[in-house]
Amino acid sequence: MYIPKYNKVTEQETIFRYLRENGFAILVSESNGEIIATHVPVEIEAGDDGSHVIRTHLAKANLQWKHFTDGKEVLLIFSGPHTYISSSWYDHVNVPTWNYIAVHVYGKVKILDDAAATAMLSRLVNRYEQASENPFHISQLDAAFMRSHLKALVAIEISMDRIDTKEKLSQNRDAHNYQLILDALDKRTDEQSHDIKREMERVQKTLFNKL
Repeated sequence: MYIPKYNKVTEQETIFRYLRENGFAILVSESNGEIIATHVPVEIEAGDDGSHVIRTHLAKANLQWKHFTDGKEVLLIFSGPHTYISSSWYDHVNVPTWNYIAVHVYGKVKILDDAAATAMLSRLVNRYEQASENPFHISQLDAAFMRSHLKALVAIEISMDRIDTKEKLSQNRDAHNYQLILDALDKRTDEQSHDIKREMERVQKTLFNKL
């Protein structure tokens, strides 16, 4: 991913917030010159050595997993909020653009056993059931049903060897035009625009020492 210096994110707290807030990623791998991608829900967890790893699963009928061997490198793409930025908002002539946040995680694959898969699925479900009126728990499934379900999926762990994070949030604009963008985004009604506005306001404090 091309990342100009002013768009690069290095703060671990910010990076992991993006990962946790955008837990539906694209898993990309290559085998014999063929590129394959699958959309997967992910969980960030502590590995056996205390480092962070990503765990996820895909259907066994999805042939992508057959390309996996322990130690094979894959890419996970996390897409955060994004929105169109109109050049009509500036006080000068320029071209339109797109503001967005994206994280690319490169790591090596390890296939998990049934016990680790069950634990991962339980944590994933518990996370997204928190707001449910009647939360579902994996423990509600009987053993036979769970065994049949596990036979239909492949659970994997991915090391987090390299993380590239980009937040393209108009950091190349001056303070006045930056504020014009924020004002225009505030008039929109869609959630993506408001999410980008919130992230831009965070960045604005550092860019222009705005209290």
